Amino acid sequence: MKLELHSISEKYAGIKWQGLFHKHWPSYRSWYLNKSRSDSPNLETCIARLKEYMPEFYPTYLHLCDLAGDDEVAHRFLSGYCPPPYMSGCAQVVHEKEAQLVRNYDFAPKLSEGTLLHSAWNGKEVMAMGDSLIGVVDGINENGLVVSLTFGGRKVVGEGFGIPFILRYVLEFCTSLDEAIEALLRIPSHMSYNIMLMNSEGEHKLVQVSPDSDPIITNYSASTNHQGKVDWPEHAKFTKTIERELYLLEMLAQEDYSTEEITQAFLKPPLFNRKYRRGFGTIYTAVYDAKNVSVQLHWPSLELNQSISDFKEGVLVIRYKEGGKENLNVNELNLAYNQAVEEYWLEYGQSWSQENRHVNEALNGLSLHIKELLDQMHFVAHSQSTYPKQEPPELWKRVSMKK
Repeated sequence: MKLELHSISEKYAGIKWQGLFHKHWPSYRSWYLNKSRSDSPNLETCIARLKEYMPEFYPTYLHLCDLAGDDEVAHRFLSGYCPPPYMSGCAQVVHEKEAQLVRNYDFAPKLSEGTLLHSAWNGKEVMAMGDSLIGVVDGINENGLVVSLTFGGRKVVGEGFGIPFILRYVLEFCTSLDEAIEALLRIPSHMSYNIMLMNSEGEHKLVQVSPDSDPIITNYSASTNHQGKVDWPEHAKFTKTIERELYLLEMLAQEDYSTEEITQAFLKPPLFNRKYRRGFGTIYTAVYDAKNVSVQLHWPSLELNQSISDFKEGVLVIRYKEGGKENLNVNELNLAYNQAVEEYWLEYGQSWSQENRHVNEALNGLSLHIKELLDQMHFVAHSQSTYPKQEPPELWKRVSMKK
């Protein structure tokens, strides 16, 4: 399976955004008009709520509706109010000293929009990974304000806005941490999420939002897919949210990790996931640099660097391989590695005999598979982690931001 990641720059929404709308709207429309949503809010309610909670964004909303055309369903959808429930996985961590945020976005490739959009819809330059045509799942604005989300691991759904729409608003109109926090306190979210905020000084807050309780503001430096306690055991087991969180906390507690080392950890198990067909595969690893207002997007064999000051348009094709061998033992991994190497040299020999001197797609795929197996072998060899010996509260105390 694959994903085409489009890097698009358009200061004010116009023909490029309109192209994105026409490309993705059929799928979004089908999802939005789910048969179970017989009680979804009408257009008048959607507009009223948008004006109530995000009035500054209303002129932009009207402009996007004009680009979308005369379609009431599209206009309801673009308001961001009470969308159908959805969830992702994800993990995120802040490296305070370097003012950088590292995160994995875990989702299904076929459901991912695949858009890195550079824009200035309301005068403030924004660079963000797109979702729902208006919304974002992570991003940065010209002031160095970074936002990123992880799913909160709760089933409850209420009345409010989809979190990608709220995060778009934060990037468009907020400059400081205090302004961003105020927005998250004021605007209701229809599901539970952990929102990491960071500024160019490395100062950060993790805000836990949910539809049935007031937001909780913390100094936590990392989050996975629960909010303090596990509320949905089946989801927690599937995503290994506790194990991944403890892995992050142990890493941060050592205090000598560089962002580069943290990034490499995010590209390997247990943080990197391959359950793509079940909606829990790592789509990308992002490293947001708040000081330089830039982002690095990483995959096991690819990297993309973008900044607000030097944004380059283009298309990058990412290919994903389904997992299933995460629990192989050392002997099984060695056998799989030897077989992969044998297949590589067989393919190489056939290419050479056919006078194909260039590395073809099959060789690239085998080479990537070999690298992945080596990473798994390294992980298994060094998997005797010490983190279960430390209680989570003590770890939180050690990695929370020091004021």
